[in-house]
Amino acid sequence: MPVTRDSAGLPEWRRTTPRQDIVRWFLWLLLVALFVFCWQVMTRDTIWAFVWDAPKQAADIGSRMVPPRWSYMNELWRPLWDTLAIATLGTLLAIILAIPVAFLAARNTTPSVLLVRPVALLIIVSSRSINSLIWALLLVTILGPGVLAGIVAIGLRSIGFIGKLLYEAIEEIDVTQVEAIEATGASPAQVMDYGIVPQIMPAFAGISVFRWDINIRESSVVGLVGAGGIGLNLEASLSTLAWTQVSLLLLVILATVLVSEWVSAKVRHAII
Repeated sequence: MPVTRDSAGLPEWRRTTPRQDIVRWFLWLLLVALFVFCWQVMTRDTIWAFVWDAPKQAADIGSRMVPPRWSYMNELWRPLWDTLAIATLGTLLAIILAIPVAFLAARNTTPSVLLVRPVALLIIVSSRSINSLIWALLLVTILGPGVLAGIVAIGLRSIGFIGKLLYEAIEEIDVTQVEAIEATGASPAQVMDYGIVPQIMPAFAGISVFRWDINIRESSVVGLVGAGGIGLNLEASLSTLAWTQVSLLLLVILATVLVSEWVSAKVRHAII
């Protein structure tokens, strides 16, 4: 810590120097200025009369949602099954595509750090940068509305998530185990099979189950743009202002997410 002298000439211990204090206050000033600027941008087109009236409108809609229309549940079993199918098949599609991408992106398994690895990283970044709703919107235009568009959208979105975490796990393996297997004269395939795969399997299983849990949530929403699942019913109910059906749909989605969270936690605990 820096030492300064007080008015009596005695040493005084300080956590920072006066110059560092000035720099710190200047940075705080910039942060406040940035906050004020962002607030002005956000509220530039805000109609404050709607904001003040929002609690009243929310209470009105909430009162129309009670009680839920339980008889509508009979029409939700098939869409709910479609939602689970979209999440599961989309996750499987992502796993199949993400595994080779992850091995090509990892420094210790890629054929070329200068050529192949950047392409694999670009695939991962591209997948993660586009939301599943945007993927679904594009695919509904290309493939038409339905479950297939939802499956592909969830799969394309999940490639980046699985690929990134998996290639990081590959790069963090114990190199000594790989070197020991190579010292026995094992082929590259045997090194992969006995030296790398066993080390990343717990991480891979956890990543896959965790992504499936996330996809349950996302598959409930892609139907809003026509990609199948229970989101189609939610969009139709919102369009017709059928609030009692909306409340039932929200409860069903909540219950589905809670069950998937419980299953995901149990599976991860059993594997890891």
